[in-house]
Amino acid sequence: MKTQVTIRSKNFPPYDGEEEQINPGLWGKRLAEYLVEHLKPYRIETDEIVAEDWGWYIPIKNEGFRLATCCGHQMGDDDEFLCLTDPSTPVIRKLFKNIDATDELTRVVAAMDSVLSSDSAISDIEWTEVEK
Repeated sequence: MKTQVTIRSKNFPPYDGEEEQINPGLWGKRLAEYLVEHLKPYRIETDEIVAEDWGWYIPIKNEGFRLATCCGHQMGDDDEFLCLTDPSTPVIRKLFKNIDATDELTRVVAAMDSVLSSDSAISDIEWTEVEK
């Protein structure tokens, strides 16, 4: 399942001091805020975004297992970003059972794809599977 997307856009520059919250050369809070706002019409409710060392973690309200989307600028040009889901695969191993996350991941990925592809300021949208 394709749960990782790279995009290009000049609409998500870093905030002043943002790189001090995560690692130098990385940012993406504006993209995280954009996704939170634009996923609402798809009835995807999120909790407060969290700074991580690699970018921004956006928890998605969900029953049964942790669900989130993660995003940030990656090394390279200033307009290159990566977003991915957590979990990155449709089967989650929890204790002694497997949880099928296909429906929830499909819904989140479809909403993200719709949001990103409908914005003319976002280009080079490329979805891939996460290598395990």
